[in-house]
Amino acid sequence: MMLRRDRAMVAVSIVLDVAFHAGRGAVVPAGDIAERLGEARRGIEPVLQALSRAGLLGSTRGPKGGYRLGRAARDMRLSEVVAAVRGPEGGEEAAAEPAASALGEAVVQPLWEELEAQLVAALEQLTVADLLRRATAKGLQRPTPEALNFAI
Repeated sequence: MMLRRDRAMVAVSIVLDVAFHAGRGAVVPAGDIAERLGEARRGIEPVLQALSRAGLLGSTRGPKGGYRLGRAARDMRLSEVVAAVRGPEGGEEAAAEPAASALGEAVVQPLWEELEAQLVAALEQLTVADLLRRATAKGLQRPTPEALNFAI
């Protein structure tokens, strides 16, 4: 099945946004994620749900709810993020089959399958922590969590 670039990129962007903006034990509201990505909240909800079902994101309900990483960024491969939103189990509709032609079946379809395999192999080598390091290298600074105040 052909990888849907838009859905995969949204999934990776969401996981990176949560990793980047969540402090230790903090959650990131879905509305904030959607706003930073320039997407409608209801548009990213199916992706958030797929990522949560896959255990890549954890969620907290309620007025102070939101999303956090399901496990450490260093242990989360980008191939897992993309796999969470692929196929019927990830909520993605099956891609339409290309027009059946001799050239399409003999050349084009195998080419796309080869390119997809290369992409998946590259994603297998990258983790969310790698993307966080790239963000730091680009000069992006993670928000500092508010200091805990135990004064009464």
